Amino acid sequence: MTVHLGSCLCGTVSFTIKGEFDSFYFCHCHHCQKDTGSAHSANLFSQSAKLVWQSGSDAVTSFTLPDTRHNKSFCKLCGSALPSTQVAGLLIVPAGCLDTEISMLPTAQIFSSSKADWNGELGEVPEFEGLPD
Repeated sequence: MTVHLGSCLCGTVSFTIKGEFDSFYFCHCHHCQKDTGSAHSANLFSQSAKLVWQSGSDAVTSFTLPDTRHNKSFCKLCGSALPSTQVAGLLIVPAGCLDTEISMLPTAQIFSSSKADWNGELGEVPEFEGLPD
C-alpha cells in the first residue's frame, strides 16, 4: 500500500494518506485561482485512500463557498492548504502539502477556459534555481 506524508507550512498539522490517488488535476477555475492566489490549484483525488491526522487536527478548519461544492481545508495558524473530505466519498489533497514525492503526472488541466492571461506560453520566461539577485 502506498503511503504519503504531509504537513502544513508551520508544522503544526501533519497527516498520512494511505492508498492510491485516482487523478491529479490542475484546476484553472476562478475559485481555485482565488483560494490559491495563483494561476491554478494542483489537487490529487482519491475515492479509496484514507486520511489520518497525525498531529494538529484541532488546527484544521475548512471553508465552503456558499451555493457551490468548492471547499478548502487549511491550517488555522499558517493558512496552508490541507486535505479535504468535505465532498462526500472523495479525498482531495493539495499536491503542495505532501512531503513525499508524487509519482503520477497530472491527469488533466480542467476549467482551462478560465486560465489566467499571464499563465500562457512560458517558454521565453527566464528560470532561476532560487531567488534572482
